[in-house]
Amino acid sequence: MKAVVLAGSRPGAVDPVAAYAGVAHKALIELDGATLLARVVEALRGAGCEAAVSANAPEVVAQAERLGLPVLPTEAGPSASVGRALVELGTPLLVTTADHALLEPEWVRRFVVDVPANADVAVLLARRESIEAALPGTRRTYLRFADGNWSGCNLFLLRTPAAARAIDLWRLVEADRKRPWRIVRRFGLRMLMRYLLGRLTLAAAVARLGELAGVRAAVVESPFGLAAVDVDKPEDLEAVRELTRNPLPLSRGRDSGAAAG
Repeated sequence: MKAVVLAGSRPGAVDPVAAYAGVAHKALIELDGATLLARVVEALRGAGCEAAVSANAPEVVAQAERLGLPVLPTEAGPSASVGRALVELGTPLLVTTADHALLEPEWVRRFVVDVPANADVAVLLARRESIEAALPGTRRTYLRFADGNWSGCNLFLLRTPAAARAIDLWRLVEADRKRPWRIVRRFGLRMLMRYLLGRLTLAAAVARLGELAGVRAAVVESPFGLAAVDVDKPEDLEAVRELTRNPLPLSRGRDSGAAAG
């Protein structure tokens, strides 16, 4: 399976995590002797994936080339970069990010196996209970639905060519990812009321997003709480540094792994 690692940067923007770590890009932060980019690529290769990197910073491009990776040009935002990767690499295509510092091959394999056979697009998420059991005290952004509070795991599967139709909608969702009520508003009044009344499940929301995009979309629940831990803030970096010094069982958390849609 092909995989693309998103490692782009906005021109002129200073990433606070990179600045905190004293490197040009957070993909180049070293953790236990390897850059975050190298760790993610190693996990993907361990899961049997053939990886490529979407990057524009010269330092990251150079690192990718040292790792023997094809480099794809970035576009205006992650969703557009994924669209470019989809054109160049085809489907099925696994998508992840360079700051997925703790990524493990088992998480990738489990996700791919658990994706429903009829899905064009799938996204991996973890429940708040799983995340907090795996990393007590962590602060994440949660999507609140009738069936629980969820956080993304930075793993997506574009399983069929029809997945290309989801890119435009993804771009809209991407812009509102910190404001879930605005995402839900696109569903229509009935779905919005269900959300406001606390009756809308995550599976129903994702299925509706799929309908709007013209694809069959599914959410898969990860049993691995640490799969939702990426490096967005300096405190995230310190948390993953501590975990690499004193590793916990990576399966710690709910062991359901059932597809939620």
